Order: sequence, then C-alpha cells, then structure tokens
Amino acid sequence: MAKELRDFHGSHAASPLPGHLVLTRQEPARRAARARVVSWTCGCRPITYELCAAAGQGFVRRTDRDERTVHETAWTLISTARRTFEQILRGEAR
Repeated sequence: MAKELRDFHGSHAASPLPGHLVLTRQEPARRAARARVVSWTCGCRPITYELCAAAGQGFVRRTDRDERTVHETAWTLISTARRTFEQILRGEAR
C-alpha cells in the first residue's frame, strides 16, 4: 500500500538554490483547446507545477492555490519545457 501512495503523489520541487534562474511567467496563453499534463509536482503544497504539452509545444504551468493564480512559461519546444521543469524540481529555477 505504501508504494500505491507513493505512485499517487507527484514529485516535490526542491527549495530554490542561491542564484536560481528566475523564470518569466505570464497569463495562460490559451493557444490550444486543451493541454496534456505530462508531469506534475505533488498537490500537497499550495504551489504546484505542471509540465504541459499542446499543439506540438510545451510549457510549465504554475498554480498558486493560496493566491488563486495560474501562470505559465512561454510556449517552446517540449524538450526545452522539460528541461525547465527539471530545473524547477532541482531548485535551479523558479
């Protein structure tokens, strides 16, 4: 059962490292009818991140439940968006 719970939760983003990359965030672009969530961080924290793909491109969506805001990075190649998401997980970007 512990493995089932572990599989249910997503990853946790590490605390930002000193000198981390500050990402430019913008209002959701709504460039496609729907986006596929490829990977995500655990919903147990008030700020979550989702790696999304839509229309052949990728972006990272940031949701802050306390502030009730949703922002995303610029749409780019999915491989670039995946690297950005991995940087967020390691605390190298926010």
